[in-house]
Amino acid sequence: MNKNARCYFVMSTLFTLLIIAVVVNIDLLFWIVLCAFLLVVAIFFFRRFKNGFQLVEEDNYLDNMLKMPTRFSYKDLKNITKNFSNKLGEGGFGSVCQGTLPTGSEVAVKHLFYVGPINKSFISEVQTIGNLNHFNLVSLVGFCAEKFNRFILYNQWIFKTNQQLALGWQVRKKIILDIAKGLAYLHEDCNQKIIHLDIKPQNILLDVNFNAKISDFGLSKLIERDQSQVITRMRGTPGYMAPEWLSSVITEKVDVYSFGIVVLEILCGRQNIDESQLDENRHLLELFRRYQEEGKLLDLVDECNGDMHSNATEVMEMMKVVASCLQTEHANRPSMSSLVKLFEGSVDVVINMDEDSQNELTLEVEVESLASTVADSVLSGPR
Repeated sequence: MNKNARCYFVMSTLFTLLIIAVVVNIDLLFWIVLCAFLLVVAIFFFRRFKNGFQLVEEDNYLDNMLKMPTRFSYKDLKNITKNFSNKLGEGGFGSVCQGTLPTGSEVAVKHLFYVGPINKSFISEVQTIGNLNHFNLVSLVGFCAEKFNRFILYNQWIFKTNQQLALGWQVRKKIILDIAKGLAYLHEDCNQKIIHLDIKPQNILLDVNFNAKISDFGLSKLIERDQSQVITRMRGTPGYMAPEWLSSVITEKVDVYSFGIVVLEILCGRQNIDESQLDENRHLLELFRRYQEEGKLLDLVDECNGDMHSNATEVMEMMKVVASCLQTEHANRPSMSSLVKLFEGSVDVVINMDEDSQNELTLEVEVESLASTVADSVLSGPR
């Protein structure tokens, strides 16, 4: 008997009982209460059966999907993480615990808070990362989808030492280049164009040598390489979303805009939205626009780091790149591959600026200064 037939049977039975009660003149209130009770019981068992049937269908669906990474059981994860005892962090998406595979490799186990049937976001993240291979993208080790438990296992790239460590200009510049390389790969070097849609500091992980890895592909959008734009519902994190999201017609340039915000945070050494600041200084982007008009952008640079101000010329050139990424007209924003070439100094890149963004800035970028070699000693370990 299928679920529709069962539902019809329950409802028809209840209706029949009600008719009998009226015909034989039995206390109507008693029968109404009894019918209501039976209805609640029927709904409970129906939903339980439906959820169980759905979980079996989901298991079969995941097992038959092609190109899926290793699937772990919930029991496996309890052993790997020592019952989830070493928590590395927690956010709106869920929590992250440290774990160790039987091989000795360390992993980060991301537990998604969403409880319910497998959703598109989960499958998107598992499939997308599982088929990517780039040094500046996190590597997916496996996943768990058992009952209502959802986990994703990454290689352990989370930076575990002092997060308040002051990073010098050379290290910050390398982090910026790493992020640009990862995005350029997603936009131009995959079989399908991948728009990340949620580039922000929380999704940029660092290893002990400060190599940056882009993570969290739950909101990513895959489009054909010959597509110039796509219509999709608004998604992302406020403060990092490009203005064209209001039209729901987006391109990979929304990632370029988010990249510009992240680079601005790296240069300024503060968050995009800082509630501890005065109202007029709370939003970094507004502050950037104001200082840009006043010609005082150097005053925005991380004042707690003398090395940043010692390299003021290069830092200001990077500020110009930020301005190009934050242009209102998305077509004028540079591609990520052109920025990689600019940072590496392999080619002289011309970046267009729209009228609203020019103001006090001119983009006569000195490629040589942005592409100066990063000393190996700087990246050999935490400083």
